[in-house]
Amino acid sequence: MTTPWYATREEVKAELDVKETARSNSRIDRALADATEAVEGLTHRVFYPMQDTRRMDWPPRAGSTPWILRLDANELISVTSLTSGGTTITPGDYLLRRADDKSEPPYTRLELNLGGNASFGGGDTYQQDIAITGLFGYRNDETPAGATAEALDDTETAVDVDADASAAAGIGSLLRIDAERVVVTGRAMLDTGQTLAGDLTNQNNNVVVPVPAGAAFAVGEMILIDGERMLVDEIAGNTLLVRRAWDGSPIAPHTTGAAVYAPRTLTVVRGALGTTAATHSSGADVALWQAPGSIRQLCLAEALVDLMQGRSGYARTAGSGESEREASGKGLADLRDRVYTSHGRKARSAAV
Repeated sequence: MTTPWYATREEVKAELDVKETARSNSRIDRALADATEAVEGLTHRVFYPMQDTRRMDWPPRAGSTPWILRLDANELISVTSLTSGGTTITPGDYLLRRADDKSEPPYTRLELNLGGNASFGGGDTYQQDIAITGLFGYRNDETPAGATAEALDDTETAVDVDADASAAAGIGSLLRIDAERVVVTGRAMLDTGQTLAGDLTNQNNNVVVPVPAGAAFAVGEMILIDGERMLVDEIAGNTLLVRRAWDGSPIAPHTTGAAVYAPRTLTVVRGALGTTAATHSSGADVALWQAPGSIRQLCLAEALVDLMQGRSGYARTAGSGESEREASGKGLADLRDRVYTSHGRKARSAAV
């Protein structure tokens, strides 16, 4: 995996309560990869940000407006540099525009400022005359997601993070550490340095987990005590309120002093999406990129339908006789329509 998914393995498993096995993990990962591809195929666009330099012909066709470069599938979030015919065009000499004139990405055309002196063209040929370096994609919506818990060189692929990053990131997530983007491909348990401060019985209603320092954990983080996984729902002082037997693990009794682990070692693809792998200090800020809500929801729904159909040998149907059809659900069809209406890139036509 070198690009992110629009939903994570953990989100799928939370919906299905799938047990943590290598078999189910690989099956879920395939479904998420297929679902991400299906979302992009439906909407005709890529949503995650990619740092890149792209070259375009100028003029693209006879009769085009000489001050407008239509980007088509090369949607822009921001521009670092712009040249035409080898000449740099400064930020004050161009505008980023959308067809609906909203002042936010994704920008679908680049226009020269008619009040300036810049122009496109001037190269030896029209081919690849314009070069744009910048951030391409739909939007770069990020939220703070904790910090690294160790210093990193530019080759390390196992990254220790704090509790907030552990709770926020899942397999398939896109993170940014300083200026570098990484894609999460795995998670491993790390000793939190905390121990159980009281006994736990093997009863589902025994959900109060005392620890020496509640601040060492985050709501939404999974923890592991002995062989039982638990999900942290709330934190009150030095008490964690959890959901027991999480992720299909067996509920069991635990004694005072048992070590508490959490999946805080992330396996990542370094230097993802056009960025460069770099060194980072311990405590470097981590940001989580988030797909638009309906895009994440559709990716999750597509993956869930794929998994459920696979379990039934693709034999789940509704109706009978000539009306029999695959049971993918009216809700999924409605969601697809809604996503295409709100986020689909419509075809652009031009008169000749």
